[in-house]
Amino acid sequence: INHQTWYIKAEWRGIDLVPRMLELFEGHHEYPVTEKVRIDVLRRFGYYSTESNGHLSEYVAWYRKRPEEIARWIDTGSWINGETGGYLRVCTEGRNWFETEFPQWLAEAPKSFAASERSGEHGSYIIEGLETGRIYRGHFNVINGSTITNLPPDAVVEVPGYVDRNGLNIPRVGDLPLGCAAVCNQSISVQRLAVHAAVTGDDRLLRQAFLMDPLVGAVCTPPEIWQMVDEMLVAGEAWLPQYADAIAAAKARLAQGKAIPTRTGYAGAARLHTKTIDEMRADRVNSQRNAEATDKAKLRPAAAKKAG
Repeated sequence: INHQTWYIKAEWRGIDLVPRMLELFEGHHEYPVTEKVRIDVLRRFGYYSTESNGHLSEYVAWYRKRPEEIARWIDTGSWINGETGGYLRVCTEGRNWFETEFPQWLAEAPKSFAASERSGEHGSYIIEGLETGRIYRGHFNVINGSTITNLPPDAVVEVPGYVDRNGLNIPRVGDLPLGCAAVCNQSISVQRLAVHAAVTGDDRLLRQAFLMDPLVGAVCTPPEIWQMVDEMLVAGEAWLPQYADAIAAAKARLAQGKAIPTRTGYAGAARLHTKTIDEMRADRVNSQRNAEATDKAKLRPAAAKKAG
């Protein structure tokens, strides 16, 4: 449930900032453009969600339900601000650039790695803490147990903690605010259904997971969801052997020619063009940075405003 993490406490020099967060975000020079969903969730729930604007919009029912309204909630300056299929686009561009440029990289002098150029990835800091005892504080994905007391104990949660020679140490958080917990519990239920479906090959559980997904439920009716699952099972047949019987039944239903009409060629309300290799070569510096980056959303600028 690490895509639905909340700041329930924030202090600066002893001042409780939680009551002021909405005012501060709304008064920022850029966040009201790039973080519209997160600011609105803060407005409705009273607490700030750590997840990106785009991802948060996908995990709740309210911001992507009508194509004509999506632009009100997203920004296309960075893929992570809500662009349709943005992560797929940026990864596709990075992969294509890597495949094209890799022979040239091999011909270049090897890069040097020094302690002064250490990345921000958690892994090396965790290992350092375990091996040397140097305390590393961060946020970690762990089995909940009794850490967050109003979420299921077997859920995976993202919580603050620290690492030292004794291992990973997670303090008890207690209850989330009820509204925040309700948002998390809905996604946990979807994930539980999906995992059990995948393990057992039970397509009824799979369909129930789709039914309970907040965004799917906001957009589709049950018959539409059933048909969508049929189509997805058939499309993924090569990788879904546990659903063999369900796929055979789905093929039979689809072959009857009674499918609910869908919009042919529709690519989503906010999908951007995937750059060609030639287009990326024209912007070589940024293309190289994207291909190399682990965090492909470190920079999140607002979309440039059109003149006139």
